[in-house]
Amino acid sequence: MSFDYQNPVHPDYFADPFVLRTGGRYVAYGTGRVVGGRAFEVLTSDDLVSWSSAGGALERVGEELGGDYWAPEVAEHAGRWWMYYSVGHEDKGHHLRVAVADDPLGPFVDSGIDLTPDERFAIDASPFRDDDGTWYLFFARDVLEGERVGTMVAVDVLEDMTRLRGDARTILLPSGDWQIFLRQREMYGQVYDWHTLEGPFVRKHRGRYYCFYSGGNWGEETYGVAYAVADSPLGPWTEPQGVPPLLRTVPGTVIGPGHNCVVASPDGQDVMVYHAWDSARTARRMCIDPVVWTDDGPRVLGPSSGPTSLARRG
Repeated sequence: MSFDYQNPVHPDYFADPFVLRTGGRYVAYGTGRVVGGRAFEVLTSDDLVSWSSAGGALERVGEELGGDYWAPEVAEHAGRWWMYYSVGHEDKGHHLRVAVADDPLGPFVDSGIDLTPDERFAIDASPFRDDDGTWYLFFARDVLEGERVGTMVAVDVLEDMTRLRGDARTILLPSGDWQIFLRQREMYGQVYDWHTLEGPFVRKHRGRYYCFYSGGNWGEETYGVAYAVADSPLGPWTEPQGVPPLLRTVPGTVIGPGHNCVVASPDGQDVMVYHAWDSARTARRMCIDPVVWTDDGPRVLGPSSGPTSLARRG
């Protein structure tokens, strides 16, 4: 079985796309639009290629927490759906929160809980359930210690769907200049060459754990997707040496591909869902491309821009 597609697969702004397969269909949530007074537009599809809007997902919280809602991801557990997201004021003061709904289309209602009250800045929450039933929450947070400072990937255990253990550990540190968000950036009263690792998403494959993440500046051509691998969700995590990012800018065609998730197509092919700017940088739009698992790790057949077939590969 195969599906023909051409990126982007949705014409409107839809950044940080997360896709959940549930009830025989795909449901996508993304950063950007407020629909019907609710944050995070919801899209539905039967095949990952043709998408329809299903309205807004999240009932917004009080303005004192901020007006910028970022990067929703949803987990299904015990017959309910749990949305993890951040809210803050532009790029300041973001914290992670969780909302719950009885239907994947929402409405999601905030639980009233700040999951990360002690973090300087926390975004891009990504829940992961291991085979033994343990839930983990991967996310990005600001770290000012070390040779390279900036936003880095961390993980904590979810004791239940609304409570972290409180023992978050940084699992991925900046390792290269391609991850620089901005040189000489003023942050927290100091000036840094600021690095960014964000948008974690974990997939288990053949007994090992793969953490896909985005690095660099989301608004620039440096942005891309790389990965690390571990034998446990808590690590240690290791990045492959000498391997280029899985997704990178194609000058003049696809700019800043990143913030991905991985989901199985209707015939079982792993597919990376991500956003990318168009060449005029008018919007970040949702794109898809196949993931191929090799003996040396995952590879992504993209970023593609022309007519492509989503067939079973790898």
